[in-house]
Amino acid sequence: MTEATVGVETGPDGSLIIQPHGILGADDAVELRRALVDAVRHVRPLRLILDLHDVQGLDPINVGTLAAACHLGDDHKVAVFLDNSSAAVAGQLTAAGVPHHRLRGVSSPHPASSGLSHPAASASASGASPSAGAAAGVVARPCDEPGF
Repeated sequence: MTEATVGVETGPDGSLIIQPHGILGADDAVELRRALVDAVRHVRPLRLILDLHDVQGLDPINVGTLAAACHLGDDHKVAVFLDNSSAAVAGQLTAAGVPHHRLRGVSSPHPASSGLSHPAASASASGASPSAGAAAGVVARPCDEPGF
């Protein structure tokens, strides 16, 4: 991968842990996709954990690849989790349809680094209903929904 590397290890519980590093751009998409497909279809661990703690950025192709890994894992009965991502990366993944239960250990954004907040948090802070995000055009679509 250009400017990025991928580490693969087996956890003590038999989980397969894939750890991409750096900024994952379009040049990295094929290698990441191959690693994920090989892990799910051939290794078939009980759990596949993508440890994103050292990922500084994802381009749209790689966001889609990670979202699609959820479906592929479901098809092959492999639980796929995306761990330790930044709030920005978690936001991209959620927007791509990755359900919240698959995102674990998301780091909180620094208040000074972003003026953006979660629509539901803004709505509850202002006293509005949580569905205010839907009225603003924000639509959540879970990764588990057919036809993704």
